Amino acid sequence: AIKAAYNWIRSIVAEAEIGMIYEGTVVKTMEFGAFVNFFGAKDGLVHISELAAQRVAKVTDVVKEGDKVKVKFLGQDERGKIRLSMKVVDQQTGEDLTEKLKAQRDADRSREKQSRAGE
Repeated sequence: AIKAAYNWIRSIVAEAEIGMIYEGTVVKTMEFGAFVNFFGAKDGLVHISELAAQRVAKVTDVVKEGDKVKVKFLGQDERGKIRLSMKVVDQQTGEDLTEKLKAQRDADRSREKQSRAGE
């Protein structure tokens, strides 16, 4: 009970940290993304381009309201809106995939350059 109270108070007074992964709940879906409640009473936007590694046609193809998701806190935009990403987080384990995705992109680029050089 004390730990629950401590966590509740901490969620009110503490600030979310950029680069950290949090568990949240999808509270609203829009054409351009999904709003996720995370870190206590904070809501942030997962833009449609940050929902999955592959192209997403419709937000509701990936998430629906009430879904539990893992998000990475990317920061705030110039208007103070919270930016989140799901595509850089393994939704099963909560592992940060940023480095893996970067390495994969780099490998794809070098293969592309090699194939162009061989033409």
